[in-house]
Amino acid sequence: MNTPSFLVEQIYTGCLAQGAYYITSAGEAAIIDPLRETKPYLERLQRDGVKLKYIFETHFHADFVSGHLDLSKATAAPIVYGPNALPNFEFVSAKDEQIFQLGQVKIKVLHTPGHTMESTCYLLLDENDTPRTIFSGDTLFIGDVGRPDLAQKNTSMTQEQLATTLFHSLRSKIMTLPNDVTVYPGHGAGSACGKNMSKETVSTIGLQKQQNYALRADMTVHEFVAEVTDGLLAPPPYFGANVMLNKMGYNSFENVMQNAMRELSVQELEVLVEETNALVLDTRSSADFCKGFVPQSINIGINGDFAPWVGAMIGDVKQPLILITDAGREAECATRLSRVGFDNILGYLKGGFAAWQEANKEIDTVNRITAQQFAEEVKIGKSKVIDIRKEGEYTAEHVEEAYLRPLADINLWTKDINPSEHFYIHCAGGYRSMIAASILQARGFRNFSEVAGGFSAIAKTDVPRTDFICQSKMMS
Repeated sequence: MNTPSFLVEQIYTGCLAQGAYYITSAGEAAIIDPLRETKPYLERLQRDGVKLKYIFETHFHADFVSGHLDLSKATAAPIVYGPNALPNFEFVSAKDEQIFQLGQVKIKVLHTPGHTMESTCYLLLDENDTPRTIFSGDTLFIGDVGRPDLAQKNTSMTQEQLATTLFHSLRSKIMTLPNDVTVYPGHGAGSACGKNMSKETVSTIGLQKQQNYALRADMTVHEFVAEVTDGLLAPPPYFGANVMLNKMGYNSFENVMQNAMRELSVQELEVLVEETNALVLDTRSSADFCKGFVPQSINIGINGDFAPWVGAMIGDVKQPLILITDAGREAECATRLSRVGFDNILGYLKGGFAAWQEANKEIDTVNRITAQQFAEEVKIGKSKVIDIRKEGEYTAEHVEEAYLRPLADINLWTKDINPSEHFYIHCAGGYRSMIAASILQARGFRNFSEVAGGFSAIAKTDVPRTDFICQSKMMS
């Protein structure tokens, strides 16, 4: 039985919908698009008895902070980018179609601009120079391609021009590969880097030619541009900051964690909030948060898409943060925050929310009701119901006469709230609606009831529902 000349491991992080890749061959290793924390990679290298030879970056990531700098410092492995990348640190500027030897195999650089102008895929060739696997970054996803609007601020090109560039990259560099080449993308469903990604995290070139709308053989460039740019939502506000951190450099993960793991007393928390305008971020479950929390704190639960929602709701990665967590989850929270560039963590409340209670401090609560209570109280056409899910969720089915107000747009629609008019608020299961509830109460709104279990629970009651899209109820 022949021993394979290489091994590829996909290291997938669900909350970021992000894939990093660990490749080994004949005692050498390469890592593609590593996460911020490097310890797991270093431990893996030591366990496998291999030397890290290269760190490959597919582009300047917007949705997470890569671990390339810390990993290179720890291992002396060079950081490799494709053409057009000009980071503010030492790196290898690879040329299109340049070959990097890794053990018995080769990594071939395929410059594929369009998502960004430095976007690059890496093609693995086996010992016989046969194309086996492509690491496609944000150029090609499973079922989708990279959105062409994120790089506009860093170029003089329009999103239509970037989309045109991406069309030609896909046709000349990707679709010409053999059908049996394995595709390993940078992201899967849930990432904001695309709009139609599959839940699958691996495929083949042949399957993507059949199933991916953007790879249709008869597709014209005009059709491609129109379809790829249609329906793009505004990128989360932290994306630009993450690009700059990846490009210009950042504080080491060890230093970030050292600051974040500072234990704070109740008094120290109060002083820091006063002196630094720190935001208290409560990462407990919505069920625990609603029963009692530090006034003005924001709830974004760790058991969910925590880091992306922090990025979307807080936006400014420089915002000072103080954490309130479940016991033993302080490091996990800080690590996940650092992945999206939120490094200014001043510490965490020692003893958690219980310490706040024991100090006899003021406590706030959220008026959370059950779906059955909602069903008994709501009067369709008279009661105001705000659905904060995404438009696609709303149009599939929603409470009759409910208003669509997505959570991501909360800064837009809160200005329209009548503080003297009661309303109900819900999402799909209660995670997002508690985020909204905490933000609303921090801004002084008390005139609402939040529905536990969200639409999933409401759908089990006799509340009238519809899939009819009432434009007057949709957010313009």
